[in-house]
Amino acid sequence: MRTVFFVSESTGLTAEAMGQSLLSQFETLEFERVYMPYINTLARARALVQRVGAAKERHGVRPIVFGTMLDDEIRAVLRGGDCLYIEMFDTFMGTLEAELGVRPSRLSGRSHAITQPGSYTKRIDALNFAMSNDDGVRPENFDHADVILLGVSRTGKTPTSMYLAIHFGMRAANYPLTEEDFERSQLPDAVMRNAQKLVGLTIAPERLHRIREERRPGSRYSSLNQCQTDVRSGLRILAQLGIPVLDTTSQSIEEIASHVIEIFKQYG
Repeated sequence: MRTVFFVSESTGLTAEAMGQSLLSQFETLEFERVYMPYINTLARARALVQRVGAAKERHGVRPIVFGTMLDDEIRAVLRGGDCLYIEMFDTFMGTLEAELGVRPSRLSGRSHAITQPGSYTKRIDALNFAMSNDDGVRPENFDHADVILLGVSRTGKTPTSMYLAIHFGMRAANYPLTEEDFERSQLPDAVMRNAQKLVGLTIAPERLHRIREERRPGSRYSSLNQCQTDVRSGLRILAQLGIPVLDTTSQSIEEIASHVIEIFKQYG
């Protein structure tokens, strides 16, 4: 086990996204991930260095710190910690500055600033839509969705819907496949009249069992037998209706969302 810190003077979204992408290439290793946004004072930087040192003592190996720090003093404090410090901006800023012939502003938070108000408004509207149409609560709104995710409980429908809204401005709704749907071997009219928007999510029963156990340990809902039944029935009805299916077993939310986009490019 090795501790990995994602740190930034601002939200930390850039450090997290880039760091996670790099770590995904080392799938045989296990990491303890710690998110530390708004490290924007020397006091906070020094406190973080102490926490990094404690992680080194706990695991016996120095932590890895992915940072997007523009303040030279804060960066120097972090570099002095007992860790492998990887400054994301160092890798690209100099090359871009030389190519563009313009000095960077070095203002924190610019990657997530509202520089395109129209795009920002679209993403907020999409996020509100995803939250209001989670878990099939308002099927009458499916006509206004860009995508509708289907799957049994705990296959990743909700987080994927939120991710599609925030990062792509897509109005994503989701509908949970239940025993009632399996018994009827069909889905509600509000779902089927939007067939071109449907994408199914499935998962390995063993993985689903572990996820559900965390939510409702020892219940029928989380039993391996029930998970096997749900996954089998879900796949049957999705195949019956000709709905494209994504396996979420070993994929991150980012990967699932990108595959949804690919499906829409292919069939949309």
